[in-house]
Amino acid sequence: MEGISNKNGIACLLLCFFLGTFGVHRFYAGKIGTGILMLITIGGLGIWYLADIIMIICGAFTDKAGNKVKLSN
Repeated sequence: MEGISNKNGIACLLLCFFLGTFGVHRFYAGKIGTGILMLITIGGLGIWYLADIIMIICGAFTDKAGNKVKLSN
């Protein structure tokens, strides 16, 4: 069963928007492995970066434990 993450959704969105090509938002969410991959591939050449922005806005982005990162409480 999925829960709601204790990570701040607004902070995650801002990190993704400004530093998403470096995977900073993934490091923030605890996803170190995929954060490193995004860092190496420059956000999956921008595609992975855009997909993450959309997922955060739609509320489908999850943290390391699988809990959804929500923009609002």
